[in-house]
Amino acid sequence: MRTIGAILKEERLKKNWSLVKLEKSTRIKKSFIIAIEAEEWSKLPEFPVVTGFIKSIAHTLSLDEKMMVSLLKRDYPPKSLRINPKPDVGNKFIWSPKRTFIASIVVVAVLVLGYLGYQYSQFVKPPYLVVLKPQQDQTVDTSEVEVSGKTDSASTIKVNNQPVLVDENGVFDIQIQIYEGTDQIVVKAIGRSGKETVVTRNIKPNFAQ
Repeated sequence: MRTIGAILKEERLKKNWSLVKLEKSTRIKKSFIIAIEAEEWSKLPEFPVVTGFIKSIAHTLSLDEKMMVSLLKRDYPPKSLRINPKPDVGNKFIWSPKRTFIASIVVVAVLVLGYLGYQYSQFVKPPYLVVLKPQQDQTVDTSEVEVSGKTDSASTIKVNNQPVLVDENGVFDIQIQIYEGTDQIVVKAIGRSGKETVVTRNIKPNFAQ
């Protein structure tokens, strides 16, 4: 089986091309041409550079460039793998007590920051407020009206500007005095940050004569 080196040398000699003449024509160093013909690949540059040499020589000697490159790929030896007698463990990931300690600190920091963030969001948002009594447009036939509902336990409640006690569960219940012409019950919940939530109930007084 004819090899790439033998074919190129044979064609060069057949056309009476000296190494010096081929060197001048292709601008490839004579020592490289000799190495190619002898297939001494270790004396040549990397494979892409050698491929360029083969194309240039084939073109100069009127040979099929694609065929010559195919022969080169067939005859060019695969690059040997470098074997390291000592395994490289420098970059191997090893879980150590130090990493465990650092990971624990990071987890605790994330939990603390998350908790503080949640507490801050709860602090600055308006308080929760539900008014159960009176109902909207409720008819009132006495001078007292029961006002009840639920809010955040830390909030302050005012009903028509009258302070109301809130138990530990946030529940409030009070009887307030109303008069002829009172047509609204305004319940205001004030949070620790000063934010307010207001619920208004319209009522229809109808005192007995």
